[in-house]
Amino acid sequence: MKKFTFFLTFVFSVHLNAEKLIEFSDVTYLERYQKLIKELRCPKCQNQNIADSNSPISKDLRKEITILLERGLDDDQIKIELASRYSDFILYDPKFGKQTYFLWLTPLLIFLFGFWFIFSMFVKREVNQAKQEDKHQ
Repeated sequence: MKKFTFFLTFVFSVHLNAEKLIEFSDVTYLERYQKLIKELRCPKCQNQNIADSNSPISKDLRKEITILLERGLDDDQIKIELASRYSDFILYDPKFGKQTYFLWLTPLLIFLFGFWFIFSMFVKREVNQAKQEDKHQ
């Protein structure tokens, strides 16, 4: 009986805490909505998208995305609108620009430095081996 009571309590608590289902005027909006909330980062949370976050700002952003979709904006326009309000931090894939060039160029610089380091070590080893061979002859 205790298990059954626990089960009923759990089911009703989940039902009471569930968010209201979102209804759109167009069926395609739901798919776009789900994609967008997974692609946008919560401004308050650290590296959590707004789909997984329960923070008040994420709930507000989900409502805002619903409104923007109903206004007929496309995905890029919605991202630009939200990024203008919350900065590029909200985007997991920010555009290349003055504020993000370091973010985009750092991996390339690290790769080039690593290539240069390995190449210079290889050349030094070849030069040392050539010198050793010259001494033995």
